[in-house]
Amino acid sequence: MPEMTLVDSHCHLDFPDFAEERAAVVARAKAAGVGHMVTISTRVRRFAQVLSIAEEFDNVFCSVGTHPHNAAEELDVTAEELVRLSAHPKVVAIGEAGLDYHYDKSPRDAQMKGFRTHIDAARRTGLPLVIHARSADEEIASTLEEETAKGAFPFVLHCFSSGRELARTGVKLGGYVSFSGILTFKNSEELRSIAAEVPPDRLLVETDAPYLAPVPLRGKRNEPSYVVNTAKVLAETIGVSDEKISEITTTNFFRLFSKAAKAVRQDG
Repeated sequence: MPEMTLVDSHCHLDFPDFAEERAAVVARAKAAGVGHMVTISTRVRRFAQVLSIAEEFDNVFCSVGTHPHNAAEELDVTAEELVRLSAHPKVVAIGEAGLDYHYDKSPRDAQMKGFRTHIDAARRTGLPLVIHARSADEEIASTLEEETAKGAFPFVLHCFSSGRELARTGVKLGGYVSFSGILTFKNSEELRSIAAEVPPDRLLVETDAPYLAPVPLRGKRNEPSYVVNTAKVLAETIGVSDEKISEITTTNFFRLFSKAAKAVRQDG
C-alpha cells in the first residue's frame, strides 16, 4: 500500500446498493489503500441520510446538493439553505449540481436554475462545487465563464467524459478534472488523451460508485476500493508510477477540498 493513500472524491454510499454491507465496503476501501472518500448528495431533502453515513465513518466526508436529474423536485432549495447545511464539519463540498442534457430528467431551465444556485453557495462558502456535466459542454462552459466573472469559486468537473474544450475551460477558470472508471474502458482513447493534457496539479480520481466499475471489474457494482484501478490507468496515461499518482491526486484533493484537509489535520 502506498504511503500516500488514494482518495475516492465521489461516491454514493447512501444508495440502496450499499445498504446491506456499507461498513464492509468502507473497510475494503481502507484495506485497498483508499484513505478517504466523499459520499455525494443528490437530493437536499435526503441530505440527512448522506450526513449520517459521513458521521458514522471517520474517513468519510460528504457534500450537500441537488443532482440535475432532481432539479425540478427541489427548485425551492436556496443558496442560503445550502450554506446553512454546509456548516456541518463533515460537509466538504456543494453539489452535485450541473446540467444533464442527455437524459433531460428535469426541464433544462430547472437544471440551470439549480446550477446557478449551487454556484452561489460555493462562492459564499468557499467549498468546491461538484459539477455534473453531460451533453451540455457549451452550456456548462459558458455558465462557468459568466459566473466566474462575477466572482471565482472552486469546482471540479466530476466523472469527466466531456470534450477537450470543456476540460480546457475548466482548468483555465481554476477548476479540477476528476476521472472515473470510464477512463479504463477500451473505447476511451480520446478521454485518456484529454486526461494526459490536464495539468497534473488539477487531476482527481473517483468511482461514482455504485456506477461505472473500472476494467477489469466492468459490469459489477462499483465501490470505493476500485478507485485503485482507475488511478493505475491514470498513472499509465500521464507516465508516472502508481505511488506518484496517489501523491498527485491526494494532494490535489486536499488542496481543493480544504475543509477536509483541515479536519484530517485536527484528527491527526
